[in-house]
Amino acid sequence: MKYTFEKGEKSTVKLTIELNKEEWKAAIDGAYEKTKGKYSVPGFRKGKVPKKVLESAYGEGIFYEEAINGSFPKYYSEVLDKETSIEPVAAPDLDVKDLSENGITFLAVIPVKPEVKLGAYKGVTYKKNVYKVLKKDVDEDLARLQERNSRMVDVTDRAVADGDTVTIDYSGSVDGVKFAGGTAEKQPLVIGSKTFIPGFEEQVIGMNIGEDRDITVKFPDDYHAEELKGKEAVFAIKLHEIKKKELPELNDEFIKDAVGAESLEVYKKEVKERLTKQNKDRADRELEDEIIKKITETSETEIPDALIENQTERMVQEFGYRLSYQGISMDDYLKYLGKTVDDLKKDYVEQATNIVKSQLVIEKIIEEEKIDATDDEVEARVKEMAEKQGKKAPDVKKNMGARQLDYIKNDIIVKKLFDTLKSQNTIE
Repeated sequence: MKYTFEKGEKSTVKLTIELNKEEWKAAIDGAYEKTKGKYSVPGFRKGKVPKKVLESAYGEGIFYEEAINGSFPKYYSEVLDKETSIEPVAAPDLDVKDLSENGITFLAVIPVKPEVKLGAYKGVTYKKNVYKVLKKDVDEDLARLQERNSRMVDVTDRAVADGDTVTIDYSGSVDGVKFAGGTAEKQPLVIGSKTFIPGFEEQVIGMNIGEDRDITVKFPDDYHAEELKGKEAVFAIKLHEIKKKELPELNDEFIKDAVGAESLEVYKKEVKERLTKQNKDRADRELEDEIIKKITETSETEIPDALIENQTERMVQEFGYRLSYQGISMDDYLKYLGKTVDDLKKDYVEQATNIVKSQLVIEKIIEEEKIDATDDEVEARVKEMAEKQGKKAPDVKKNMGARQLDYIKNDIIVKKLFDTLKSQNTIE
C-alpha cells in the first residue's frame, strides 16, 4: 500500500491510498470467499462455484464492490494508526479514482478536527443577573401545591360559573345541517379554558343542570376545517353536571399531610431556600452561556460540513423523539406544515453551526488551560453520589459503565472550565 495526504478545504484532509496488483487481488479473493454462497451456476453446488467461473458468468467486476467495502476500512485504519496528526471527526467521503485488475486508487476526503483561533477569553467583564425570591414567588409555589392536592366536587345549588368543569351534550349545525365532528355526548369542558370555539364557553355560563340551550358562534377565519372557516354555527347544548375545584385550606395540618413538613412556616422557609438555589443555578447557567457565547463570537474556525450535518441530524432526531412523546409522528407533523425532512434540517443549520462552534471553542480552551479530571476527583464524585443514595461507593461504581464514568469526568472538567473562566474575568 502507498498513500499520500494533503490539506483540503474547510478542515478536510485529502487522502490517496493506492493498492498494487497483489493487494487488490487479495481483496477480491476475500470478497469471493465472503459472497460465493450467494451465487448459483448450473453444474456446481451453491457456494462451490470457482471464482473464475463466476467472473465469466457475471463479469470481471462482480466482486469489486465487496472488495472495496472490505479493503478500504482496513487500509484507512492502518493510515490513521501511523498518521496521528489526522483527527477524523466524521466518516470520510470516498471516491475510487483508478480501478482495474492491476490495482485500485482510493481518494478519501476526511473531515478533521478544525483549528480554532480563540477570541478574547481572559480579562473580559461580564454582568451576572441576580434573581431575588419575592413573597409572591413563595405564594405561587404554595398555590401550585394546593392545586396538585385539589379535588372536584359536585355543584347542585347554582348555575355554571367561570372556572367550573361541566359535562354537556352538544350538536352543531351550519345552515341547519349537522357537520362532521360537531356532535358529542357527556363531553367534559372547563369553562374559561378556551379549548372550544371563541364564544362557546362564555354562553354556557348561567346554565343549570338539566337545561337545554341553543348557542350561536362563528368559526374563526383561520379554522383548520376549510368548510367551516368563518361560518356561523348553532350548537344545541344539554347540561348534565357541574363540578368545581375545591382547594385544601393552607394550614399546618395540610402541609404535614402533603409534604411532611413540621408546619406551614417551616415549609415556607424550605420553599424560599429551594427557589433561592434555583435562582442561583439559573443565574450561573446564564452567565456561563453568555461567557461561551461571547468567546465563540470572537473566535475563528473553519467547520467541516460533516460536523454541521451530524449535529443537524441529531437535532432533527431529538425533535422527532419529543413529538413522539406527545403522540405525534414526524410524518404527520411535516405533512401539517407542508414541509419535508430536508426543509426541517435547513431550519436547524444555523443553530447547529453555533452549537458545533461552541463545542470546538470549549474543547480548545480546555486544551489551552490544560484542564483535566483526576482519578481521585472522579472517585470523590462517585462517593458523593453513593452517599445521596445511601449506598457505598464501591457498590455504586461497580454498576457504572465506562460511559457513565466518562460522563462524570467530563462534568468535572466542564465545571473546572467555568471556574477557571470566572476567575480569569471580571464578574459584576
